[in-house]
Amino acid sequence: MRECGILLPISSLPSPYGIGSFSKEAYEFVDRLCDAGQSYWQILPLGPTGYGDSPYQSFSAFAGNPYFIDLDSLAEEGLLTEEECQSMDFGDNPQYVDYEKMYYSRFRILRLAFERWKNQGSLSKELLSLETEEYCFYMAVKNHFQGKCWSEWDEDIRNRKPGAVARYEKELENDILFYQFQQLKFQEQWKKLKTYANKKGIKIIGDIPIYVAFDSADSWFHPELFQFDEKNRPVAVAGCPPDGFCALGQLWGNPLYNWEYHKKTEYVWWTERMAYSFRMYDVVRVDHFRGFDEYYSIPFGEETAVNGKWEKGPGFPFFQAIKEKLGDLNIIAEDLGFLTPAVLKLVEDTGFPGMKVLEFAFAADGQSAYLPYRYKENCVVYTGTHDNDTLSSWYDTMPDWDRDFSVRYLGNKNTPREEIHWDFIRAALGSVAKLAIVPVQDYLGLGREARMNEPSTLGLNWKWRLLPDQFDDHIVGRCRDAAWVFGRCRQ
Repeated sequence: MRECGILLPISSLPSPYGIGSFSKEAYEFVDRLCDAGQSYWQILPLGPTGYGDSPYQSFSAFAGNPYFIDLDSLAEEGLLTEEECQSMDFGDNPQYVDYEKMYYSRFRILRLAFERWKNQGSLSKELLSLETEEYCFYMAVKNHFQGKCWSEWDEDIRNRKPGAVARYEKELENDILFYQFQQLKFQEQWKKLKTYANKKGIKIIGDIPIYVAFDSADSWFHPELFQFDEKNRPVAVAGCPPDGFCALGQLWGNPLYNWEYHKKTEYVWWTERMAYSFRMYDVVRVDHFRGFDEYYSIPFGEETAVNGKWEKGPGFPFFQAIKEKLGDLNIIAEDLGFLTPAVLKLVEDTGFPGMKVLEFAFAADGQSAYLPYRYKENCVVYTGTHDNDTLSSWYDTMPDWDRDFSVRYLGNKNTPREEIHWDFIRAALGSVAKLAIVPVQDYLGLGREARMNEPSTLGLNWKWRLLPDQFDDHIVGRCRDAAWVFGRCRQ
Protein backbone atom coordinates (compact mmCIF):
# COMPACT_ATOMS: atom_id res chain seq x y z
CA MET A 1 0.00 0.00 0.00
CA ARG A 2 1.31 3.44 -0.96
CA GLU A 3 0.96 5.98 1.85
CA CYS A 4 2.17 9.41 2.91
CA GLY A 5 2.49 11.52 6.01
CA ILE A 6 3.69 14.81 7.43
CA LEU A 7 6.55 15.52 9.83
CA LEU A 8 5.74 18.06 12.55
CA PRO A 9 7.17 17.90 16.09
CA ILE A 10 4.76 18.32 18.99
CA SER A 11 6.79 21.36 20.09
CA SER A 12 6.06 23.03 16.73
CA LEU A 13 2.28 22.96 17.08
CA PRO A 14 0.54 26.30 17.63
CA SER A 15 -0.62 27.06 21.16
CA PRO A 16 -1.07 30.15 23.35
CA TYR A 17 1.43 28.88 25.95
CA GLY A 18 4.81 29.17 24.24
CA ILE A 19 5.24 25.64 22.90
CA GLY A 20 3.16 22.99 21.17
CA SER A 21 1.40 20.53 23.45
CA PHE A 22 -1.35 17.91 23.59
CA SER A 23 -3.87 20.70 23.22
CA LYS A 24 -6.88 21.33 20.99
CA GLU A 25 -4.44 22.49 18.30
CA ALA A 26 -2.97 18.97 18.24
CA TYR A 27 -6.42 17.47 17.64
CA GLU A 28 -7.07 20.07 14.95
CA PHE A 29 -3.81 19.10 13.26
CA VAL A 30 -4.95 15.47 13.22
CA ASP A 31 -8.13 16.62 11.51
CA ARG A 32 -6.07 18.54 8.96
CA LEU A 33 -3.99 15.44 8.26
CA CYS A 34 -7.21 13.55 7.51
CA ASP A 35 -8.42 16.32 5.21
CA ALA A 36 -5.03 16.26 3.45
CA GLY A 37 -5.34 12.54 2.69
CA GLN A 38 -2.44 11.61 4.95
CA SER A 39 -1.97 8.35 6.86
CA TYR A 40 0.91 9.24 9.20
CA TRP A 41 1.98 11.94 11.60
CA GLN A 42 5.71 11.77 12.30
CA ILE A 43 7.02 13.50 15.41
CA LEU A 44 10.36 13.87 17.20
CA PRO A 45 11.29 12.16 20.51
CA LEU A 46 8.92 12.99 23.38
CA GLY A 47 11.42 12.70 26.25
CA PRO A 48 12.15 15.50 28.75
CA THR A 49 14.90 17.70 27.36
CA GLY A 50 17.99 19.10 29.03
CA TYR A 51 20.83 21.45 28.08
CA GLY A 52 20.52 22.59 24.47
CA ASP A 53 16.81 21.65 24.39
CA SER A 54 17.46 18.77 22.01
CA PRO A 55 14.85 15.98 22.01
CA TYR A 56 17.78 13.65 21.29
CA GLN A 57 19.36 14.45 24.68
CA SER A 58 16.78 13.41 27.26
CA PHE A 59 16.85 12.92 31.03
CA SER A 60 15.22 9.52 30.52
CA ALA A 61 14.46 7.04 27.75
CA PHE A 62 11.22 6.16 29.58
CA ALA A 63 9.64 9.51 30.44
CA GLY A 64 7.67 12.28 28.75
CA ASN A 65 8.36 15.98 28.33
CA PRO A 66 6.26 18.00 30.83
CA TYR A 67 6.30 20.94 28.39
CA PHE A 68 3.79 19.00 26.28
CA ILE A 69 1.17 18.78 29.04
CA ASP A 70 -1.84 20.82 27.94
CA LEU A 71 -2.61 23.54 30.49
CA ASP A 72 -6.18 24.04 29.29
CA SER A 73 -6.90 20.38 30.07
CA LEU A 74 -5.57 20.92 33.59
CA ALA A 75 -7.87 23.93 33.87
CA GLU A 76 -10.82 21.76 32.81
CA GLU A 77 -9.92 19.43 35.69
CA GLY A 78 -10.08 22.34 38.10
CA LEU A 79 -6.32 22.30 38.71
CA LEU A 80 -5.70 25.71 37.13
CA THR A 81 -7.67 28.77 36.13
CA GLU A 82 -7.64 30.44 32.74
CA GLU A 83 -6.30 33.59 34.36
CA GLU A 84 -3.39 31.70 35.90
CA CYS A 85 -2.46 30.16 32.55
CA GLN A 86 -2.55 33.50 30.79
CA SER A 87 -0.56 35.26 33.51
CA MET A 88 2.60 33.26 32.82
CA ASP A 89 5.33 34.64 30.57
CA PHE A 90 6.00 31.97 27.95
CA GLY A 91 7.59 34.38 25.48
CA ASP A 92 6.11 36.85 23.02
CA ASN A 93 7.03 35.33 19.64
CA PRO A 94 4.44 32.77 18.52
CA GLN A 95 6.78 31.37 15.86
CA TYR A 96 9.66 30.38 18.15
CA VAL A 97 9.94 28.65 21.52
CA ASP A 98 11.67 30.67 24.24
CA TYR A 99 13.09 27.77 26.24
CA GLU A 100 14.44 29.91 29.07
CA LYS A 101 11.04 31.43 29.78
CA MET A 102 9.44 28.04 29.18
CA TYR A 103 11.61 26.43 31.86
CA TYR A 104 10.76 28.94 34.57
CA SER A 105 7.08 29.49 33.76
CA ARG A 106 6.04 25.94 32.89
CA PHE A 107 7.30 24.32 36.08
CA ARG A 108 5.90 27.11 38.19
CA ILE A 109 2.38 26.65 36.88
CA LEU A 110 2.66 22.85 36.92
CA ARG A 111 3.64 23.08 40.58
CA LEU A 112 0.49 25.09 41.23
CA ALA A 113 -1.64 22.43 39.49
CA PHE A 114 0.18 19.70 41.40
CA GLU A 115 -0.57 21.19 44.81
CA ARG A 116 -4.27 21.26 43.99
CA TRP A 117 -4.18 17.75 42.52
CA LYS A 118 -2.46 16.44 45.63
CA ASN A 119 -5.40 17.52 47.71
CA GLN A 120 -7.76 15.49 45.51
CA GLY A 121 -6.25 12.09 46.27
CA SER A 122 -3.13 9.94 46.19
CA LEU A 123 -0.98 8.75 43.31
CA SER A 124 -1.82 5.35 41.87
CA LYS A 125 1.61 3.74 41.86
CA GLU A 126 0.59 1.00 39.46
CA LEU A 127 0.18 3.61 36.72
CA LEU A 128 3.91 4.33 36.68
CA SER A 129 6.60 2.00 35.36
CA LEU A 130 9.75 1.34 37.35
CA GLU A 131 11.76 3.29 34.78
CA THR A 132 9.45 6.30 35.13
CA GLU A 133 9.77 6.15 38.90
CA GLU A 134 13.54 6.13 38.46
CA TYR A 135 13.26 9.28 36.38
CA CYS A 136 11.08 11.02 38.98
CA PHE A 137 13.56 10.25 41.75
CA TYR A 138 16.46 11.31 39.54
CA MET A 139 14.91 14.68 38.75
CA ALA A 140 14.04 15.37 42.38
CA VAL A 141 17.63 14.72 43.44
CA LYS A 142 18.97 16.67 40.46
CA ASN A 143 16.90 19.70 41.48
CA HIS A 144 18.14 19.30 45.05
CA PHE A 145 21.65 19.79 43.65
CA GLN A 146 20.61 22.89 41.65
CA GLY A 147 20.33 21.04 38.36
CA LYS A 148 23.81 19.51 38.38
CA CYS A 149 24.47 16.22 36.59
CA TRP A 150 24.63 13.15 38.84
CA SER A 151 28.42 12.97 38.44
CA GLU A 152 28.63 16.17 40.53
CA TRP A 153 26.38 15.08 43.40
CA ASP A 154 27.56 14.13 46.87
CA GLU A 155 29.43 10.84 46.86
CA ASP A 156 26.87 8.83 48.84
CA ILE A 157 23.89 9.52 46.61
CA ARG A 158 26.03 9.69 43.47
CA ASN A 159 26.89 6.02 44.07
CA ARG A 160 23.33 5.22 45.18
CA LYS A 161 24.27 3.87 48.60
CA PRO A 162 21.12 2.34 50.17
CA GLY A 163 21.15 4.61 53.19
CA ALA A 164 21.47 7.71 51.04
CA VAL A 165 18.74 6.58 48.64
CA ALA A 166 16.33 5.98 51.51
CA ARG A 167 17.17 9.34 53.07
CA TYR A 168 16.63 11.28 49.86
CA GLU A 169 13.42 9.41 49.11
CA LYS A 170 12.07 10.59 52.45
CA GLU A 171 13.43 14.15 52.28
CA LEU A 172 12.35 14.72 48.68
CA GLU A 173 9.04 12.85 48.85
CA ASN A 174 6.98 15.85 47.74
CA ASP A 175 9.30 16.70 44.84
CA ILE A 176 9.30 13.08 43.67
CA LEU A 177 5.50 13.13 43.77
CA PHE A 178 5.56 16.35 41.71
CA TYR A 179 7.43 14.58 38.92
CA GLN A 180 5.13 11.57 39.17
CA PHE A 181 2.18 13.93 38.74
CA GLN A 182 3.79 15.31 35.57
CA GLN A 183 4.31 11.85 34.13
CA LEU A 184 0.76 10.77 34.90
CA LYS A 185 -0.68 13.83 33.16
CA PHE A 186 1.70 13.40 30.24
CA GLN A 187 0.66 9.77 29.77
CA GLU A 188 -3.06 10.50 30.17
CA GLN A 189 -3.01 13.29 27.62
CA TRP A 190 -0.74 11.54 25.10
CA LYS A 191 -2.80 8.34 25.22
CA LYS A 192 -5.96 10.35 24.59
CA LEU A 193 -4.41 12.20 21.62
CA LYS A 194 -2.94 9.05 20.08
CA THR A 195 -6.26 7.22 20.45
CA TYR A 196 -8.01 10.10 18.69
CA ALA A 197 -5.47 10.01 15.84
CA ASN A 198 -5.73 6.25 15.44
CA LYS A 199 -9.52 6.36 15.33
CA LYS A 200 -9.21 8.94 12.58
CA GLY A 201 -6.93 6.58 10.66
CA ILE A 202 -3.73 8.47 11.44
CA LYS A 203 -0.77 6.41 12.68
CA ILE A 204 2.00 7.98 14.76
CA ILE A 205 5.65 7.58 13.77
CA GLY A 206 7.78 8.10 16.85
CA ASP A 207 11.53 8.56 17.03
CA ILE A 208 14.00 7.06 19.47
CA PRO A 209 17.65 8.10 19.67
CA ILE A 210 20.08 5.19 19.68
CA TYR A 211 21.95 6.75 22.62
CA VAL A 212 20.88 8.17 25.96
CA ALA A 213 22.35 11.22 27.67
CA PHE A 214 25.02 10.93 30.35
CA ASP A 215 22.93 13.32 32.44
CA SER A 216 20.02 10.90 32.69
CA ALA A 217 18.26 8.50 35.00
CA ASP A 218 19.30 5.69 32.66
CA SER A 219 23.05 6.15 33.13
CA TRP A 220 22.79 6.92 36.86
CA PHE A 221 20.61 3.96 37.78
CA HIS A 222 22.21 1.51 35.34
CA PRO A 223 25.93 2.28 34.88
CA GLU A 224 26.53 -1.38 34.04
CA LEU A 225 24.82 -0.78 30.69
CA PHE A 226 27.55 1.59 29.56
CA GLN A 227 31.28 1.78 28.96
CA PHE A 228 32.13 3.32 32.34
CA ASP A 229 35.23 2.88 34.48
CA GLU A 230 35.25 1.86 38.16
CA LYS A 231 34.29 5.43 39.14
CA ASN A 232 31.37 5.47 36.68
CA ARG A 233 33.10 7.85 34.31
CA PRO A 234 32.82 7.26 30.55
CA VAL A 235 35.72 5.45 28.94
CA ALA A 236 34.59 6.58 25.50
CA VAL A 237 31.71 8.58 24.07
CA ALA A 238 29.65 8.67 20.88
CA GLY A 239 29.95 10.81 17.78
CA CYS A 240 30.65 10.78 14.05
CA PRO A 241 34.00 10.95 12.23
CA PRO A 242 35.17 13.93 10.16
CA ASP A 243 33.55 14.23 6.74
CA GLY A 244 32.90 16.74 4.00
CA PHE A 245 30.36 18.56 6.16
CA CYS A 246 32.42 18.77 9.35
CA ALA A 247 36.22 18.64 9.30
CA LEU A 248 36.46 17.83 13.03
CA GLY A 249 33.60 15.33 13.06
CA GLN A 250 30.72 15.44 15.53
CA LEU A 251 31.35 14.95 19.25
CA TRP A 252 27.97 14.01 20.68
CA GLY A 253 29.30 13.05 24.10
CA ASN A 254 26.71 10.32 24.84
CA PRO A 255 27.94 7.29 26.79
CA LEU A 256 28.49 4.19 24.68
CA TYR A 257 26.82 0.88 25.44
CA ASN A 258 28.60 -2.06 26.98
CA TRP A 259 27.28 -4.41 24.32
CA GLU A 260 28.85 -7.48 25.89
CA TYR A 261 26.82 -6.88 29.05
CA HIS A 262 23.64 -6.30 27.02
CA LYS A 263 24.24 -9.57 25.19
CA LYS A 264 24.62 -11.48 28.47
CA THR A 265 21.26 -10.13 29.66
CA GLU A 266 19.64 -11.04 26.31
CA TYR A 267 19.18 -7.32 25.65
CA VAL A 268 16.56 -7.00 28.37
CA TRP A 269 16.97 -3.20 28.78
CA TRP A 270 16.66 -2.62 25.06
CA THR A 271 13.67 -4.95 24.88
CA GLU A 272 11.97 -2.90 27.59
CA ARG A 273 12.85 0.29 25.74
CA MET A 274 11.41 -1.00 22.50
CA ALA A 275 8.29 -2.24 24.25
CA TYR A 276 7.81 1.19 25.82
CA SER A 277 8.29 2.85 22.43
CA PHE A 278 5.68 0.67 20.76
CA ARG A 279 3.22 1.48 23.52
CA MET A 280 3.81 5.14 22.69
CA TYR A 281 3.87 4.96 18.88
CA ASP A 282 2.57 2.90 15.98
CA VAL A 283 5.87 3.00 14.09
CA VAL A 284 9.33 3.67 15.51
CA ARG A 285 12.09 5.43 13.61
CA VAL A 286 15.41 4.27 15.08
CA ASP A 287 17.96 7.06 14.87
CA HIS A 288 21.56 6.35 13.78
CA PHE A 289 20.78 2.78 12.77
CA ARG A 290 24.31 2.12 11.55
CA GLY A 291 25.46 2.25 15.18
CA PHE A 292 24.04 -1.26 15.64
CA ASP A 293 26.51 -2.53 13.05
CA GLU A 294 29.49 -0.35 13.94
CA TYR A 295 29.68 2.62 16.28
CA TYR A 296 32.19 5.45 16.38
CA SER A 297 34.07 5.49 19.69
CA ILE A 298 35.83 8.68 20.83
CA PRO A 299 38.13 8.56 23.89
CA PHE A 300 36.55 10.44 26.79
CA GLY A 301 38.07 13.89 27.23
CA GLU A 302 38.75 14.54 23.55
CA GLU A 303 37.64 17.97 22.35
CA THR A 304 36.85 16.82 18.81
CA ALA A 305 35.86 13.57 17.08
CA VAL A 306 39.10 13.35 15.09
CA ASN A 307 40.73 10.64 17.21
CA GLY A 308 37.80 8.25 17.33
CA LYS A 309 37.64 4.76 15.84
CA TRP A 310 34.98 2.34 14.65
CA GLU A 311 34.01 -0.52 16.94
CA LYS A 312 31.77 -3.50 16.25
CA GLY A 313 28.14 -3.24 17.38
CA PRO A 314 25.70 -6.03 18.27
CA GLY A 315 24.52 -6.59 14.69
CA PHE A 316 21.62 -8.75 13.53
CA PRO A 317 21.44 -10.97 16.68
CA PHE A 318 20.33 -7.87 18.59
CA PHE A 319 17.20 -7.52 16.46
CA GLN A 320 16.60 -11.28 16.47
CA ALA A 321 16.61 -11.29 20.27
CA ILE A 322 14.12 -8.42 20.49
CA LYS A 323 11.86 -9.91 17.82
CA GLU A 324 11.71 -13.20 19.74
CA LYS A 325 10.26 -11.31 22.70
CA LEU A 326 8.15 -8.63 21.02
CA GLY A 327 7.27 -10.10 17.63
CA ASP A 328 7.53 -8.24 14.34
CA LEU A 329 8.77 -4.69 14.78
CA ASN A 330 7.37 -1.82 12.72
CA ILE A 331 10.65 0.08 12.52
CA ILE A 332 12.08 2.64 10.12
CA ALA A 333 15.87 2.40 9.98
CA GLU A 334 17.59 5.79 9.87
CA ASP A 335 20.39 4.53 7.65
CA LEU A 336 21.69 7.88 6.40
CA GLY A 337 25.33 8.84 6.02
CA PHE A 338 28.21 6.75 4.75
CA LEU A 339 26.95 3.17 4.55
CA THR A 340 29.30 0.22 4.45
CA PRO A 341 28.31 -3.09 2.86
CA ALA A 342 27.83 -4.47 6.39
CA VAL A 343 25.33 -1.75 7.27
CA LEU A 344 23.43 -2.28 4.03
CA LYS A 345 23.30 -6.00 4.76
CA LEU A 346 22.01 -5.38 8.29
CA VAL A 347 19.17 -3.23 6.97
CA GLU A 348 18.36 -5.89 4.37
CA ASP A 349 18.51 -8.74 6.90
CA THR A 350 16.14 -7.01 9.31
CA GLY A 351 13.70 -6.20 6.53
CA PHE A 352 13.21 -2.69 7.93
CA PRO A 353 12.66 0.08 5.39
CA GLY A 354 15.57 2.51 5.17
CA MET A 355 15.40 6.22 4.49
CA LYS A 356 15.88 8.20 1.28
CA VAL A 357 16.29 11.99 1.42
CA LEU A 358 15.74 14.03 -1.72
CA GLU A 359 18.03 16.82 -0.55
CA PHE A 360 20.91 14.32 -0.85
CA ALA A 361 19.94 13.26 -4.37
CA PHE A 362 20.98 15.96 -6.77
CA ALA A 363 24.76 15.85 -6.98
CA ALA A 364 25.85 17.01 -10.42
CA ASP A 365 27.49 13.67 -11.24
CA GLY A 366 24.06 11.99 -11.22
CA GLN A 367 25.34 9.04 -9.15
CA SER A 368 23.50 9.57 -5.87
CA ALA A 369 21.71 6.57 -4.37
CA TYR A 370 18.99 9.00 -3.27
CA LEU A 371 17.73 9.69 -6.79
CA PRO A 372 14.13 8.42 -6.97
CA TYR A 373 14.70 6.08 -9.90
CA ARG A 374 17.17 4.11 -7.75
CA TYR A 375 14.73 3.35 -4.92
CA LYS A 376 13.37 -0.01 -3.95
CA GLU A 377 9.79 -0.17 -2.75
CA ASN A 378 10.75 -1.03 0.84
CA CYS A 379 11.94 2.43 1.84
CA VAL A 380 10.64 5.72 3.22
CA VAL A 381 11.36 8.84 1.17
CA TYR A 382 11.68 12.27 2.77
CA THR A 383 12.08 15.61 1.06
CA GLY A 384 14.19 16.45 4.11
CA THR A 385 14.40 15.59 7.81
CA HIS A 386 14.54 17.70 10.97
CA ASP A 387 18.33 17.91 10.45
CA ASN A 388 18.06 19.33 6.93
CA ASP A 389 17.43 22.85 5.76
CA THR A 390 13.96 23.48 4.37
CA LEU A 391 13.50 22.60 0.69
CA SER A 392 13.14 26.23 -0.28
CA SER A 393 16.27 27.40 1.53
CA TRP A 394 18.25 24.36 0.38
CA TYR A 395 17.32 25.03 -3.24
CA ASP A 396 18.48 28.64 -3.01
CA THR A 397 21.85 27.71 -1.48
CA MET A 398 22.76 24.55 -3.41
CA PRO A 399 25.71 24.74 -5.86
CA ASP A 400 24.74 25.96 -9.33
CA TRP A 401 25.73 22.70 -11.00
CA ASP A 402 23.63 20.65 -8.57
CA ARG A 403 20.66 22.94 -9.13
CA ASP A 404 21.12 22.60 -12.88
CA PHE A 405 21.07 18.82 -12.55
CA SER A 406 17.87 18.98 -10.48
CA VAL A 407 16.24 21.10 -13.20
CA ARG A 408 17.25 18.60 -15.85
CA TYR A 409 16.05 15.68 -13.70
CA LEU A 410 12.69 17.23 -12.78
CA GLY A 411 12.15 19.01 -16.08
CA ASN A 412 11.09 22.17 -14.27
CA LYS A 413 13.01 24.85 -16.12
CA ASN A 414 9.86 26.95 -16.46
CA THR A 415 8.47 26.41 -12.95
CA PRO A 416 8.10 29.73 -11.07
CA ARG A 417 10.56 29.97 -8.17
CA GLU A 418 7.74 30.16 -5.60
CA GLU A 419 6.47 26.77 -6.80
CA ILE A 420 9.80 24.89 -6.99
CA HIS A 421 9.29 23.08 -3.66
CA TRP A 422 6.20 21.37 -5.07
CA ASP A 423 8.30 19.78 -7.83
CA PHE A 424 10.44 18.04 -5.22
CA ILE A 425 7.38 17.04 -3.19
CA ARG A 426 5.84 15.48 -6.29
CA ALA A 427 9.11 13.65 -6.98
CA ALA A 428 8.92 12.13 -3.50
CA LEU A 429 5.23 11.24 -3.70
CA GLY A 430 5.66 9.85 -7.20
CA SER A 431 8.55 7.56 -6.28
CA VAL A 432 8.20 3.82 -5.78
CA ALA A 433 8.83 4.18 -2.01
CA LYS A 434 5.98 2.65 -0.02
CA LEU A 435 5.87 5.67 2.31
CA ALA A 436 6.60 9.35 1.66
CA ILE A 437 7.05 11.86 4.51
CA VAL A 438 7.20 15.62 3.96
CA PRO A 439 7.95 18.18 6.71
CA VAL A 440 5.14 20.70 6.99
CA GLN A 441 7.68 23.49 6.35
CA ASP A 442 8.27 22.07 2.87
CA TYR A 443 4.57 21.97 2.04
CA LEU A 444 4.44 25.63 3.09
CA GLY A 445 7.51 26.57 1.06
CA LEU A 446 9.17 28.19 4.07
CA GLY A 447 12.78 29.37 4.14
CA ARG A 448 15.72 29.01 6.51
CA GLU A 449 13.81 30.74 9.29
CA ALA A 450 11.78 27.53 9.64
CA ARG A 451 14.72 25.13 9.90
CA MET A 452 14.32 22.85 12.92
CA ASN A 453 17.91 21.82 13.58
CA GLU A 454 21.40 22.41 12.26
CA PRO A 455 23.64 19.62 13.62
CA SER A 456 26.69 20.59 15.69
CA THR A 457 25.30 24.05 16.50
CA LEU A 458 23.63 25.50 19.59
CA GLY A 459 21.27 28.38 20.21
CA LEU A 460 18.81 28.41 17.31
CA ASN A 461 17.64 24.80 17.14
CA TRP A 462 14.35 23.09 18.06
CA LYS A 463 12.50 26.43 18.26
CA TRP A 464 10.41 26.82 15.10
CA ARG A 465 6.63 26.67 15.43
CA LEU A 466 3.69 26.58 13.06
CA LEU A 467 1.53 29.69 13.22
CA PRO A 468 -2.23 29.36 13.72
CA ASP A 469 -4.02 28.95 10.37
CA GLN A 470 -0.69 28.67 8.50
CA PHE A 471 -1.53 25.13 7.37
CA ASP A 472 -4.68 26.44 5.72
CA ASP A 473 -7.38 25.00 3.50
CA HIS A 474 -5.50 25.90 0.32
CA ILE A 475 -2.34 24.00 1.37
CA VAL A 476 -4.38 21.10 2.75
CA GLY A 477 -6.22 20.83 -0.54
CA ARG A 478 -2.97 20.77 -2.52
CA CYS A 479 -1.60 18.10 -0.19
CA ARG A 480 -4.64 15.93 -0.75
CA ASP A 481 -4.58 16.42 -4.51
CA ALA A 482 -0.89 15.48 -4.74
CA ALA A 483 -1.46 12.43 -2.53
CA TRP A 484 -4.36 11.34 -4.74
CA VAL A 485 -2.49 11.85 -8.01
CA PHE A 486 0.31 9.56 -6.85
CA GLY A 487 -1.89 6.89 -5.30
CA ARG A 488 -1.15 7.74 -1.68
CA CYS A 489 -4.40 9.42 -0.62
CA ARG A 490 -6.19 7.81 2.30
CA GLN A 491 -9.88 7.60 1.43
